[in-house]
Amino acid sequence: MIDRSIHDALLSDAWLEGGPGAAAIGRNVDRMLDAVRRHLDMDVAFVSEFNGRDRVFRHVACRLDPAPIRPGDSSPLEEGYCMRVVEGQIPQLIPDTGAIPVLHDIPETRTLPIGAHISVPILLRDGRVHGTFCCFSLASNLSLGQRDLHMMRAFADLLAYQIDGDLDAMKAHEEKVARVTAVLELGQPHIVYQPIFRSSEHRIVGVECLSRFRLEPQRTPDVWFAEAREIGLGVRLELNAILSALDGLRRMPGDFYVAFNVSPETIICGGIDGYIDDLEPHRVVLEITEHSLVEDYGLLNKCLVPLREAGVRVAVDDAGAGYASMRHVLAIHPDIIKLDLSLTRDIDTDSPRRALAAALIEFARQTQSHVVAEGVETASELAALQALGVDDVQGYHLARPLEADALAQRLAAERLRA
Repeated sequence: MIDRSIHDALLSDAWLEGGPGAAAIGRNVDRMLDAVRRHLDMDVAFVSEFNGRDRVFRHVACRLDPAPIRPGDSSPLEEGYCMRVVEGQIPQLIPDTGAIPVLHDIPETRTLPIGAHISVPILLRDGRVHGTFCCFSLASNLSLGQRDLHMMRAFADLLAYQIDGDLDAMKAHEEKVARVTAVLELGQPHIVYQPIFRSSEHRIVGVECLSRFRLEPQRTPDVWFAEAREIGLGVRLELNAILSALDGLRRMPGDFYVAFNVSPETIICGGIDGYIDDLEPHRVVLEITEHSLVEDYGLLNKCLVPLREAGVRVAVDDAGAGYASMRHVLAIHPDIIKLDLSLTRDIDTDSPRRALAAALIEFARQTQSHVVAEGVETASELAALQALGVDDVQGYHLARPLEADALAQRLAAERLRA
């Protein structure tokens, strides 16, 4: 019968499902070790990891004072039982070390001393031995039997399962770091420019800078940025995008504004003004997307104050796409509200969409915000938006995202017409 404390440790959510993090997992390993130690009436239980010629004690449960070993301690493999158990030189179950003469020559038998010992290897999915799960007592323990050994093996399997998961997570993290680092080193992302037109004047009044990634694996920009955020490089990648965008705009004539997609984290971290100082502040628009989580609007607005005072404008992107965008609109008081393509698509034939867009447009008018409509793909959609009072628009009907050279040519053609 398994002790109730062992049963509780085994069924802990943090143990079986990963819990709130590595610290919680570590605490539950410690709980499990102590439960097994008490169930077997042993003095010490530990999990060791083989590291070259040494073994490192990763987790230790002990009732002795002072404890003979502590978490983080290490000792040569040749001095202990662990490697000898793995190699089959000594039994996994030893109720009385005095009954096995070969154990007298192992230093630990005398120095600790060890009177009873039970140890099983922790075998990973790929067949490697990670280390051992062990219990020992200073005195012999003749009550130990095969059922106890089977229980130790079962828990060693659980430990191996957890360690395999940790190693998989570490490998996945390293792969993400390698991918995003390669992006940064190659000066990615590449930037294309989506023109924003003032339809009443038939001219470009701004451009939105859109990221494209020209390397393997082929993935959409939102996936690249999400992965960068996961590993703590999201701000760095966004700043890279801003620098790449500005590189493409150098020496390009015109007074059109330039919209950069930024997360609240990038604004809050500070220093963004040092990346956008190539442009006059009135030409800079910072777009905060619907998908960006804002934990502290007060802090975000505080960080935006000096930028806005300098003349930088703030836009809320994807308005109408979800609840988050409306929270942004209400909390940030943007200079520009960008209607999401989910509203503009078929707005000429879909009366509910048109009604919702009209409500947002009226809200913008009353709060002195400017409206830009995204995703305009047909002449009839454009006409419907104009009828609602929206003058600034972007979308494939007017122009697809352009390379810097193509944008320069289009701007030059506009100047000739003017």
